[in-house]
Amino acid sequence: MNIALIAHDAKKELMVQFCIAYCGILSRHTILATGTTGKLVSEATGLDIVKFLSGEQGGAQQIASRIGCDEVDMVLLFRDARKGESEPDETNIMRLCDVHNIPIATNIATAEMLIHGLERGDLDWRDIIHTK
Repeated sequence: MNIALIAHDAKKELMVQFCIAYCGILSRHTILATGTTGKLVSEATGLDIVKFLSGEQGGAQQIASRIGCDEVDMVLLFRDARKGESEPDETNIMRLCDVHNIPIATNIATAEMLIHGLERGDLDWRDIIHTK
């Protein structure tokens, strides 16, 4: 699976800690991330991460375009509800995930549920959709 990671500034450390905790599961998948988030996670975990531009420089849009081309299977977007103007707008990513039936977690509780489902094999939903 291709898993995209995006974290607002106030949630970057939480994303790093999450990825440290679930490094074993994440290492079996392709990880895409906005630039700064990807750099921090890669340094902390040793995971090989495909890094795009930082979020405010267009990295979130680069990931959004991958979602639109069915090149992303899951999005972990740790957002700060009190975000500043420099934070990327997640509305487009959330809309694209809805349009393309991509699971998205916007907080750690949902992210943990998705990761545990991924580990159990519960998220082979693309095979189900394409066989109907």
